[in-house]
Amino acid sequence: MGSFDLLRPLRVLPDFELTPLLDGYLRLDGGAMFGVVPKTLWEKRTAADERNRITMAMRPLLVRRSSGPLMIVDAGCGDKMDAKSADIYGFDRRENLDVTMARAGLRAADIAVVLASHLHFDHAGGFTERDASGTVRPRFPNARYLANQGEWDDANHPHERNRASYFAENYVPLREAGVLDLLPDNAEVAPGIRMRRTGGHTRCHHIIYFESGGKTAVFAADLIPTTAHVDVPWIMAYDLYPMETLEFKRAFVREAIEREYIVFFEHDPAIAAGIIRQKDRRLFVEPIS
Repeated sequence: MGSFDLLRPLRVLPDFELTPLLDGYLRLDGGAMFGVVPKTLWEKRTAADERNRITMAMRPLLVRRSSGPLMIVDAGCGDKMDAKSADIYGFDRRENLDVTMARAGLRAADIAVVLASHLHFDHAGGFTERDASGTVRPRFPNARYLANQGEWDDANHPHERNRASYFAENYVPLREAGVLDLLPDNAEVAPGIRMRRTGGHTRCHHIIYFESGGKTAVFAADLIPTTAHVDVPWIMAYDLYPMETLEFKRAFVREAIEREYIVFFEHDPAIAAGIIRQKDRRLFVEPIS
C-alpha cells in the first residue's frame, strides 16, 4: 500500500527503538472519516472506492527501550470478525500482526506490556484471540494489558452512538484472565512513556508520548489518524465530542510544529511517521526517512 518500510526500527530517540508494525488494512466511509470536510476537498488527498470507502492501515507500535520490558501500543482488529463485518470494513489482513511481528523476529509471547490508546475494535480487536475450542483468550500470553479506567467504563456501557465500535470480546476476557490494569487519566506508564488524554474521539481517548534526550515522539492514535487529517478542522464524524478534538488538536499541532515531534500515524496507509511542518500557512507532514 506504500513504499514505507513497515518493519524498519526508528531510532528517533536515544532510549527508544520504535517500530511501526501492521495488522493489515480496513476501509471506512470517506465522508465519516472527514466529517464536515466536502468530498471535493478530501478526495484530493485520498481516493475512495466504489462504496465511498478509503483505505486505512492498522499500525500497532512496537516499543523497545534500552532497559525495560517489550511493549506494543494497540494491536489492530485481530481475526475474530465474522465474514459480514469483514466485507463491510473491507479487511485485508494478509500482512497481519503475527506476520509482521515474525518479520521483526518476535512472537506474541515475547510482548510483556500491551498499552491501549482506546478500546475501539480496530485498535483493541487484536488484544484477544479465539482458540480451537472457540474460547476467547488474551492474545499475548505473557503480557500485562494497560487501559484507561474511564475508557474501560465507557466501553462496557456503550450507547447508540458508539456501540458499533466496542466489542466486549476484545477486552472483557483480559479482566477475567487477571491480566488487565486500569490507569487514571494522563498516567505515566514507565520512565519516558506517558499517556495524555485528548478526549474528543472518545471521552477518554489518549495519545502516547515517548520522551528521551530532549526529543519527543507521539503515537497519535485517532487524534490525527492519517496525514490527510493534519489540518486542524479535518475531524472525523466518528468523534463523539468533536469540539474537544478541535480544541486539543489545535494546541497539539502547534506544539508538534514548534517542538518537532515525531508523530506516528496509526491509520495512514503510506506514511507511518513524520514531522508536522508549516509553510506559508499550509500544514504538511515530512515523512521520517
